[in-house]
Amino acid sequence: MALTSFDFQQARVKQVLFKSRLRSVLYGVREAEPALFSLRENPLGQWLQTSVKPTLGGQPEVREIERVLQQMLTKGQDLVTSYTRGHIEESRAGLDQINTFADHIEVLLTRLEMGAAVA
Repeated sequence: MALTSFDFQQARVKQVLFKSRLRSVLYGVREAEPALFSLRENPLGQWLQTSVKPTLGGQPEVREIERVLQQMLTKGQDLVTSYTRGHIEESRAGLDQINTFADHIEVLLTRLEMGAAVA
């Protein structure tokens, strides 16, 4: 089944959801669940696995999105560890790095979406 622009929009929402959940942990609103940092349990990671890889898995953008997503999840986990150790301001400042990863993923999603539309 071909991916639509709606599918890619949903992927973008999944990424925003991760950032929102991470931010709420770093601001003391919620506890960090281990699943938050798991590529297999991350909604965007699941979307890549179930929707993208079966049809577009050979595209270099897919591997790059997965790589950058893993880096973003690892950095997020590092920020939460820093937060729990009392380095609150430093951990919150690290959200800029999360945004950098997210921006890179956005560029890759756009490339992948444009390629999927052509195919």
